Amino acid sequence: MTEWLIEPFRLEFMRTALIATVLVTLACASVGVHVVLRRMAFVGHAVGHAVLPGVVVAILWGGSILVGALAAGVITAVVIGLVAGRRQIAEDTAIGVVLSGMFALGVLLMSQTGSFRDLGHVLFGNVLAVRPGDLWSLAIIAALVLVVLVLFHKELELTAVDPTHAAAIGIRPEWVRMGLLLLVAPTIVAGVDVVGIVLVAAMLVTPAATAGLLVRRLVPMMVVAVGVGVASGVLGLLISYHYGGSSGAAIVLVATGMFVLAWAATTIARAVTTRRPEGAARRGDAADPVDGAPPPAAGTLS
Repeated sequence: MTEWLIEPFRLEFMRTALIATVLVTLACASVGVHVVLRRMAFVGHAVGHAVLPGVVVAILWGGSILVGALAAGVITAVVIGLVAGRRQIAEDTAIGVVLSGMFALGVLLMSQTGSFRDLGHVLFGNVLAVRPGDLWSLAIIAALVLVVLVLFHKELELTAVDPTHAAAIGIRPEWVRMGLLLLVAPTIVAGVDVVGIVLVAAMLVTPAATAGLLVRRLVPMMVVAVGVGVASGVLGLLISYHYGGSSGAAIVLVATGMFVLAWAATTIARAVTTRRPEGAARRGDAADPVDGAPPPAAGTLS
């Protein structure tokens, strides 16, 4: 068992993939908790798919894929924030329109490259192809995300729990929400190399959703989400190495499995807790009337 765990990471590209996965899950899980608490899970899908045109443009022009994806992600986040801020347009409607439009633009641009295979690693990810030099970019993004979350922790928490009170003390919830959308963009871009555009939203939402089932306070939820994300990344890489298949898909499937286990465990625990007083009452009813007298009426016990 020990050899099964250690053997893959004797290879340099696997060690690089492991570090990249940890950095990405650190950023995604931390931001994902705020996304889940605000019921903005669909935003992850929107921004993830919307970076496609930026990536394709960067490839066509010979520029940096990271810069192109980040530019497209930021533009998408701003457009969603501005459109959803208008009362006559619901947020999910705005997200659906922007997602569809940006992804369609990306597909149209992809047709100009002459081959969809050239962008396969962008759509489905290939963490094993991450180079040691790429780790610096991922580390900067992860550090930026964590610093912003620490600096604006109170504003993010208050506007999520009680936006009316936040507005009353001078905090503008709409600007905080816009800031969170802008923070989602680089987080999604960082995850594209690991799991690809198609699956990156899962790394943003699934670990956070799992943590939400297990704990209720914000900071512990973020810690648990990061733990779930890192564990999913490590196990996914191990499964991909030993049994073949897509590393990104393996990581997401492990995260999904952890969510299912957490959901099942909490559901069973809730059912047991709910039935216990009822069962205890039945046992008490059977034991109390030793002399055949009925148990005392409610409110008569001293």
